[in-house]
Amino acid sequence: MKQLKGKVALVTGASRGSGRGIAIELGKAGATVYVTGRSVKGRATNNWPGTIDETASQIDASGGQGIAVRCDHTNDSETESVIDRIYKEQGRLDILVNNVWGAHDLGVDAKPFWELPLKHWDTMFTAGVRAQLATNHFAIPLLRNNQQGLIVHTTFWDEWKYTGQFYYDLAKNTLVRMAYGLSVELKKDNIAVIAVSPGFMRTELVLMHHNMKEDQWHESEELTRTETPYYVGRAIKALASDPDVIEKSGQVLRVGDLAKEYQFTDIDGRYIPPFTI
Repeated sequence: MKQLKGKVALVTGASRGSGRGIAIELGKAGATVYVTGRSVKGRATNNWPGTIDETASQIDASGGQGIAVRCDHTNDSETESVIDRIYKEQGRLDILVNNVWGAHDLGVDAKPFWELPLKHWDTMFTAGVRAQLATNHFAIPLLRNNQQGLIVHTTFWDEWKYTGQFYYDLAKNTLVRMAYGLSVELKKDNIAVIAVSPGFMRTELVLMHHNMKEDQWHESEELTRTETPYYVGRAIKALASDPDVIEKSGQVLRVGDLAKEYQFTDIDGRYIPPFTI
């Protein structure tokens, strides 16, 4: 059953990782999915595996419709152009997944704050938090036309425990608060705004760091608590398919908890509990 047939979604930062997993799962459910990112065929960021073109192709192969649009979300005019294109081509937007995140460019060093370069502010706030905020700014007027919709911010949350890296902790908690504030402002429009927290994901970059392929992860003790990016994708698909999702608006929800509530598993059939620090 295509629960999201006729729906239009935008997933930012979808060249790889959680963005790709989310976009593909929404496509499987029948949505038309626009995917954005900087990596395109023949020109991938930092030569990392994955491009938006590959993500769109996988959506098509799964029975959905994927549309790749190159966008650097630190450039407001490019972000606005994406929303304009969606309006011209579809006339509507039902689901917005704010997943773009610039911190991969610099990494997340677990050092004391005073030993970290100030550049971390740019990668996590300018290319992460502000990029998501700007996407909301341009997309919300289109979402409001429907008098219903869903906005998701991917983040990390473990009941206010400190993540161990100052900038990462500050940025991820800022996204939680952004979702809450928008949930208040958009309540009258029947638009749910939710922060969703996946666990430790076996993304392409995580596997590359461990010098492993997906079928080898069982060999690493460090990866025993990991999940695929499709797990968070299934969580967001479940939220987008829930007619009562507005009741969850303003909350931060962990993927493991949503898996239990909506009765889904990771693609290998496993239930993975919420990740804890």
